[in-house]
Amino acid sequence: MILGYIRCSTADQVKEDRSSLQTQTDVIEGFARTRGIDKWGVQIYTDAGVSGAVKLAARPAGADLLAAMQSGDTVIASKLDRMFRSASDAIDMFEVFKARGVDLVLYDISNEPVSAGVGKLIMTILAAVADMERIRIKERTAEGRKAKKARGGPVGNVPFGYRKVGEGRAAVLVPCERELSAAQLMRVLYQNRIPYPAIASRLEAEGLLSRSGKPFTPMAIHRVVMETRQ
Repeated sequence: MILGYIRCSTADQVKEDRSSLQTQTDVIEGFARTRGIDKWGVQIYTDAGVSGAVKLAARPAGADLLAAMQSGDTVIASKLDRMFRSASDAIDMFEVFKARGVDLVLYDISNEPVSAGVGKLIMTILAAVADMERIRIKERTAEGRKAKKARGGPVGNVPFGYRKVGEGRAAVLVPCERELSAAQLMRVLYQNRIPYPAIASRLEAEGLLSRSGKPFTPMAIHRVVMETRQ
């Protein structure tokens, strides 16, 4: 039996390229047709929105695939990095497939099963390269967030007392006078040992409401006081 494995990260799901789930499925079904098997004879295991950093056996569909495969089956992925991102995981799983008598096809390497010797060496090298690229992407993302923060752009949730202006790379944080006034009043009342419910009532009386237009909750006031306290 042919068992196909497809995966994409959250970011990949919107791409119209070889990483898309549908394209991966097309590759697998095309491979099956060359073996005289239509798509109904292929079982596809899908991990949508699962990072490649997670080892195959720890992914929901990956674990199901490993549990279902039997001797004589052929497991196929359209690309090595859809199944493996870690060289160590690739090596370990290669031995698992071999021990259970299951052929493994990584279509971007070859349309034939990965064999011992040279095939294993090539797979290990490519998995190591994919692992290095994952690390580089993570580093570039961190550098981008750091640079965006340095130029005043929003990183993550917009902090209380500010609002986001613009979109994407052009987005910047600008002070929100209304929220800054609310935060200042919260701090003053808190320092005078006024209970949170009473602070909420005072803010509402002053016309100072939360971003949702509702009165501040004691929990929200506590969070703002702790975050903005000098």
